[in-house]
Amino acid sequence: MDVTLHLAQDPEADALLGRSPLAALVGMLLDQQVPMEWAFKGPATIARRLGADDLDAHDIAAQEPEAFAALLSEKPAVHRYPGSMAKRIQQLCQYLVKHYDGDAEAVWRGVDSGTELLERLQELPGFGKQKAQIFLALLGKQLGVRPSGWREAAGAYGEPKAYRSVADITGPESLAKVRAHKQELKAAAKRASGG
Repeated sequence: MDVTLHLAQDPEADALLGRSPLAALVGMLLDQQVPMEWAFKGPATIARRLGADDLDAHDIAAQEPEAFAALLSEKPAVHRYPGSMAKRIQQLCQYLVKHYDGDAEAVWRGVDSGTELLERLQELPGFGKQKAQIFLALLGKQLGVRPSGWREAAGAYGEPKAYRSVADITGPESLAKVRAHKQELKAAAKRASGG
């Protein structure tokens, strides 16, 4: 895996996301309740604070939980909820160590179908169906991981030029389209609830 992603809108952070399967998974895990760019800058910030060029599942899984939470809480914090996200990142890394010998790319390497890949992603701690579908769409659209039926398994996120999620962000213009889509969804939800 060595592609150019534009999810963090920061060259160093995006370079790490494009070469590190674990960084991409951690960025996706962090992508909730904060702006997308903030979430996807997180892996580079964590690596830098650990004094490393990349994230290592074995290392993160073995970190003392309070120390790892403190690392994510340093200013600027990696996430709005650094303590709970530190726990989730460690759970993800512990799962990867147990099931994939710490090799994040093994989650999708050699998978035969989009359905199988979606199931594998949904088994990851912190990955519900929507997050798994978005990550599956990112793998297919930008990282060249395209088992048969991947678009169908990714649902609406797999549609070409959907601009529904991070899977469609390739630069500032597409980021603006995705952001506009999310704002329209929030406005529709507010109208539906009578707010």
